[in-house]
Amino acid sequence: MRYPKFIDLDSTIGVCAPSCGVGRKISDFEKSIQTLKSFGFRVKETASVRNDGMVSNDVVTRSNEFNDLIKDPNINMIMTATGGDFCMETLPYLDYDAMNKNPKWIMGASDPTSILYVTTTALDIATIYGMNAGSFDDDPLHDCQFNCVELLKGNMIEQNSFPFYEKDKNFSAKRRKLTEPVEWKTVNGDFHVNGRIIGGCIDVLRNIVGTPYDFTKRFIDKYGREGIIWYFDVFSMSSEDLYLSLFQMKLAGWFNNAKAIILGRVMYPQQFNDDFDYSDAIKKIFGNLPMVYDADIGHVFPKMTIINGSVADVECKGSKGTIKFELK
Repeated sequence: MRYPKFIDLDSTIGVCAPSCGVGRKISDFEKSIQTLKSFGFRVKETASVRNDGMVSNDVVTRSNEFNDLIKDPNINMIMTATGGDFCMETLPYLDYDAMNKNPKWIMGASDPTSILYVTTTALDIATIYGMNAGSFDDDPLHDCQFNCVELLKGNMIEQNSFPFYEKDKNFSAKRRKLTEPVEWKTVNGDFHVNGRIIGGCIDVLRNIVGTPYDFTKRFIDKYGREGIIWYFDVFSMSSEDLYLSLFQMKLAGWFNNAKAIILGRVMYPQQFNDDFDYSDAIKKIFGNLPMVYDADIGHVFPKMTIINGSVADVECKGSKGTIKFELK
């Protein structure tokens, strides 16, 4: 696994919008950018970042803006501006040769999963899942945001489950209300495992199965002896839809050598059968593997930062969780 150079003071972060632009959230986005600059980083945005609409621009333009950041020697890492729905359209237009020759940290969350996942599984370049460039507008910042910055600087800190989470997302609220106690819920009891970690937003991952950009088997063939720790961020899938998506992945061989499963809190939970919830979905697929759900990963704040492709040490004990990474 190749690990790009971490950033430090005076590094330049390139921000692009391969999915949506920030549009009507420009004021919040600007606040986030100013926060990144307050850490000592420089920021360079591509032209489409602040556009509005379903996508920030046509797919060729979005892809070329990403490619330009990859090729620019003055850009030290890349952050996606925000999420969306159509980032996957860019995959045929990305310059994989340039990415291979100029490995840089790429960080995003939600829809940019497609770029992160393919970069790590196809090119053997580690990527970072957890925050978009527009994710630093809280005042004051939460510990999870500081943790993300520490990891970007190469400090392999231990991340622990947080005390409280935001149950009901209010997009118009200026401050988050973290009111609900965090409880990491295990399916087969407490566990402590070590293995190669990969995953992302499963609403996106399921669309990669069987496409020319599905390099999952290559990844697990290379790292399977260490065991693969899968993490999944569910945005709006029902428990039934989650099960069927995981079932498709299982049939495609994605879970050969799986060692443990981490399921984040679901942003918009729903189930159509009273006796089949999210824990039932993962248990039906993974049986007796170590599993945890409602973890601090994904769309529901606060959230941990994950280094795709790294070796993760994951412990779940007494409804609390800890994750730390080794770069090897």
